[in-house]
Amino acid sequence: MKARHGFASFLGPDIERFIAHKRSAGRRYAVEEKTLRLLDDFMLERRVLALEEVTPALIDEFLASRPRSQPRSYNHLRCTVGGLFAYLVSHGKVPRTPLQSPPRRSRYQRSPFIFNQAAARRLLAIARSLTDRGGTVDRGNTYYVIFAILYGLGLRVGEVCRLCIKDVDLERRVLTVRETKFYKSRLVPFGPKLEALLRQHLARCKTGLYGSAMETALFRLRGGRAINPGTVSLTFHHLVPRLGLTIPPGISPPRLHDLRHACAVGTLARWYRDGGDPQARLHILSTFLGHVDINSTAVYLTTTPELLDLANQRFEAFAATTLREGLV
Repeated sequence: MKARHGFASFLGPDIERFIAHKRSAGRRYAVEEKTLRLLDDFMLERRVLALEEVTPALIDEFLASRPRSQPRSYNHLRCTVGGLFAYLVSHGKVPRTPLQSPPRRSRYQRSPFIFNQAAARRLLAIARSLTDRGGTVDRGNTYYVIFAILYGLGLRVGEVCRLCIKDVDLERRVLTVRETKFYKSRLVPFGPKLEALLRQHLARCKTGLYGSAMETALFRLRGGRAINPGTVSLTFHHLVPRLGLTIPPGISPPRLHDLRHACAVGTLARWYRDGGDPQARLHILSTFLGHVDINSTAVYLTTTPELLDLANQRFEAFAATTLREGLV
């Protein structure tokens, strides 16, 4: 069957404007577009011809027609539909949203494992000891640098795997991260330790079969292709049992994305220790991580014992000063 382009129901023009609005804010909205195409098809099948016919019961029928066993999947479906109708309400197309059903409560909320510096050092040491096999060029050193970037800069694994030699500016100590989750490229600064690692890695690249052409993948296989993010994840999970980690109750086993969590939490902890205002500087971290807004960054700021202790110290200092001033 030939794929249909565009939207064919009466909602089509509004859906297209809504998607364009989201993408103008830097969102890919690819999965959401597929969801809205399902809604478009549903309106065609039910022969709905006007917004006045879109009732809460009809929207409930649509949601029921797309069974989702997991609360997270159902809530994403619901949220996408709700976003469309909230957009229509804000533009005066409908007086109120027809989405009335509440979201489903998740029975289990994953708490990420936050790598501290000691655990990260063990991961890097074991990664460096990896022997060459498969197609990865200089496997041990390559994964050492990959994990160092993931932990030290908080990049997404896909962003690391898409880095090319041209994206590394050793003079300014800056990485150019292209094709991000939200389309926009960004510059990510790094320190002298990562500079040394990247300089050594680039020197090794020059001695390889594919040399140091600027368009060449920074982390590549012997055939010249970039390492796949899935391969990096598999390698990480292969190394985790060797780390001897103690996983606290209620914390999920480590996954590769937790290195990004650790970078965000570590940054916040440093701001607390330095006496700064983490809340006022949150937008800096949001930009560094490549988020569209601060709300996306807040997901990564998992409460850890260290953060709780630092926050308590900050509050106690504030409370003591306030009490002294009140007694004077």
